[in-house]
Amino acid sequence: MKPACFLDRDGVIVDDVNYLSDPSQLKLIDGAAAAIAKLNQAGVPAIVITNQSGVARGMFTEERVDQIHRALGHMLLPFDARIDAYYVCPHHPTEGTGDYVRTCDCRKPEPGMLLQAAKEHGIELETSFFIGDMQSDMEAASRAGCTGILVRSEIDVSDAAGITARDLAAAIEHCLPLLLLKAR
Repeated sequence: MKPACFLDRDGVIVDDVNYLSDPSQLKLIDGAAAAIAKLNQAGVPAIVITNQSGVARGMFTEERVDQIHRALGHMLLPFDARIDAYYVCPHHPTEGTGDYVRTCDCRKPEPGMLLQAAKEHGIELETSFFIGDMQSDMEAASRAGCTGILVRSEIDVSDAAGITARDLAAAIEHCLPLLLLKAR
């Protein structure tokens, strides 16, 4: 078992454009790719955990989400950075159509995606971190038993409870030494 660094996508790695639906909308947040590369170089899995209710709402398809993730992977390559796995919740409890409208255990703040990733990749959740920009990310981290770090580049995080950082680079600067200690 090893620790990992779980990452929310929108607002943490790429700009949050409110229902990112096309690869052309991808814009890396400054320092995000270099921060992910540090995880990669240290041998710490970088795993994206993202709610994508736009699928349930009919705004885009699961295939489009996959295209966006492939495009993100290509954007990270020049930085020698990569995402090791993506976990996506396409559901919404009340809005949308068909099987996508349902209460599930994968939609954050539920811990389902974290638990699935841990099982599939041999991750020890208690020694792992989840970096996100929403309270639902922090709740999912807590419910899964890992440590959450809240990043908020546009607001003052000094009043937020728990561990906070201005961006992904600062969050990884904080947690990487701890992850390396825990990996031993």
